[in-house]
Amino acid sequence: MTAPTIQTTHVGSLPRSARLRELLTDPDGRDESAFEAAVAESVREVVRRQAAAGLDIANDGEQSRIAYSVDVTTRMSGFGEGTVERAWPADLDDFPEYAGELLGDTDNIEGPVATGPVEYVAEGDLRRDLARFDDATAAEGVTFPARFHTAPSPGAVLRFTETEFHDSPEEYVFDLADALTTEYEAIAETGAILQIDAPDLLAGFTLTYKDDSVAEFRERVETHVEALNRAIAGVPDEQIRLHGCWGNYEGPHHCDVALEDVIPAFYEADVGGLVVEGANPRHQHEHRTFEEYPLPEGWRLIPGVIDVKTNVVEHPEVVTERIERFAAAVGGPDRIVAGADCGFETVVEGANAVHPDIAWKKLDALVEGAELASERLA
Repeated sequence: MTAPTIQTTHVGSLPRSARLRELLTDPDGRDESAFEAAVAESVREVVRRQAAAGLDIANDGEQSRIAYSVDVTTRMSGFGEGTVERAWPADLDDFPEYAGELLGDTDNIEGPVATGPVEYVAEGDLRRDLARFDDATAAEGVTFPARFHTAPSPGAVLRFTETEFHDSPEEYVFDLADALTTEYEAIAETGAILQIDAPDLLAGFTLTYKDDSVAEFRERVETHVEALNRAIAGVPDEQIRLHGCWGNYEGPHHCDVALEDVIPAFYEADVGGLVVEGANPRHQHEHRTFEEYPLPEGWRLIPGVIDVKTNVVEHPEVVTERIERFAAAVGGPDRIVAGADCGFETVVEGANAVHPDIAWKKLDALVEGAELASERLA
């Protein structure tokens, strides 16, 4: 019996053009027609390069967003500009000199603050974003076996915003969940795979909830998964993949919560796939978690087999070995899609570790390694 070809994908954000970065960082001073033209051209570029690399499940590279986590707040009412708490992750507290070099000071920053009930009001803006991928593939004359589109989890939006309106984090996260339902269902209606970006379920331990015990954090994860399930109730499980990560900043990560401590809560999510890190030095052992905690029936695993925090390009043999380990852990290659640990340019200005040109070389290695793994596991 021949094993299926192992498909390839990535996590979402891809390098933007220099012109687009400039326009994204000056939203008040830019010409909107120039911005739209720059986004369209940049989406065409990432579509063209994904096709050239041979990726199977592609997207628009999140080109129109200044940051994956707060872009959605521009499509909601109830938000104003205010002060958002910013602190170093717990692992960087142990290395303050390095933290200052990497992330700067810990002063609070301007950002979205909920000042009233949160409601989704700009579905038209989302649909314009969704249409760009189809426009780009048509213009470039390329096709992909599947496409995906990313959206933050309710807990991710909570993490990167503040509220002056809600009485508790729980009230806020469920309010966000109700509003995000519109976004999730609109994405699914296009036929795209809905990827929920949920760093709150792992990175939240070192970022938002630094004072939590593991048990307390696990309870928060359970609450956030409950809120997510409410938001995605109208989307078929098999059309959703959940992305959890420990943060793509180039820190020591020695304070990361263990995946095995929270994976049972992940498995309560009404989804059909899990995207998780498996390539960086702190989490290359994560295939063992799935041996002890088997992947739910019907789920597919999308392990990261290339690291987005180093400019070292993985040898295809290394990628292959990582895929083989995960395939063995989940019961076969038919349950695996090879991916990346996280996005390459999750924010326009920030700790994006990999040079744009090298990011594409890494994706080449991803595809080469998956092709080799498909041959070996046949």
